[in-house]
Amino acid sequence: MFLIVVGGGLALLHLYIWKRLVRDTTSPGLVRRVAAVALILLVAFMIAAFIFGTRSDPAVAQWFAWPGYLWLALFYYLMLATLVLEVPRLFLRKWARSEEPIAGVSRRVFLARGTAVVAGVAAAGIVGYGTTVAMGGPSVTRVPITLRRLDPRASGFRIALISDVHLGPLLGRSFTQRVVDLVNEQRPDAVAIVGDLVDGTVAHLAEAAEPLRELRSTHGTFFVTGNHEYYSGYTEWVDHVPTLGIRPLRNERVAITHNGGTFDLAGVNDATAYQWQDNADVGKALQGRDPSRAVVLLAHQPVDVQDAVDHDVDLQLSGHTHGGQITPFELLVSLQQGAVAGLSQHGATQLYVTRGAGFWGPPVRVGAPPDITIVELRAP
Repeated sequence: MFLIVVGGGLALLHLYIWKRLVRDTTSPGLVRRVAAVALILLVAFMIAAFIFGTRSDPAVAQWFAWPGYLWLALFYYLMLATLVLEVPRLFLRKWARSEEPIAGVSRRVFLARGTAVVAGVAAAGIVGYGTTVAMGGPSVTRVPITLRRLDPRASGFRIALISDVHLGPLLGRSFTQRVVDLVNEQRPDAVAIVGDLVDGTVAHLAEAAEPLRELRSTHGTFFVTGNHEYYSGYTEWVDHVPTLGIRPLRNERVAITHNGGTFDLAGVNDATAYQWQDNADVGKALQGRDPSRAVVLLAHQPVDVQDAVDHDVDLQLSGHTHGGQITPFELLVSLQQGAVAGLSQHGATQLYVTRGAGFWGPPVRVGAPPDITIVELRAP
């Protein structure tokens, strides 16, 4: 039912775009037919990118992913721009009804073509800019966070927070290497990968993930699953990442002792894991811990923060949202997750959400540049 509703909605929105940008601006004939065929092909590529993007060989899937996902982003901004332009079209409706032509065409066609050009130029410009941001790779964001129970001796502990790399048809080994080099330059005390590392199977993406074994830190690299690991075959990835020197935290915790001061680092499975009978369980992860010690929780989705609050967690580190990735999508993300990016306070628990290093779907980021965060823990 969900797929039927989403598919029907996309079909109606594409019909709207076709009417405004093609039917209203052209006469019946070759140009209109060519435009209709081109639109159908782009939609077909978009559907193929969704269907083949996760389980297919990335070398094959990229032929669908590039045109399909770029069209998705262009369609998104074409739709927004066209909807906004409905306002001036409404005010000019009476003017457009006049029979006096402009530039050899009726005023109605002139207005339709003018708004189509404005929408097209705006959408193409935004998507072009967003592609350079997404493909340019992440920057480093440094965030100091004071933990109420942190042992002063552990103050200054630095965690490199990585999320949402999304290795797959559009991002491969060279991108992983870029992320690893960027993290290693920061000389962190620990590295935390908080899910959505991959969009594909171990068989297809082991080579792309290989540079992760080069991550260097004082206390090692830790990993929790994201929803895309479950779409990709999570058991294979949970078994594979230890071969890269990465420790999965599956509803469990480890004690980190740094300069004589100790705090707990815990990790839980993704919030959607119940569908695979692999539930997230903050209580299990923290069972038996010393309540006088600070605890940092790795959880892919910010929405898990209520469980963190209920279990007296000092700090939750999350990803998942991509900061919205393509504005104004962050408005919907905020409704579903409660937080989109940055630091927020929830009772006695703090939540920090990174925008993520890669992207999902369109290789486009607008208003949400990719990042890797260096979280510095500080004592009161």
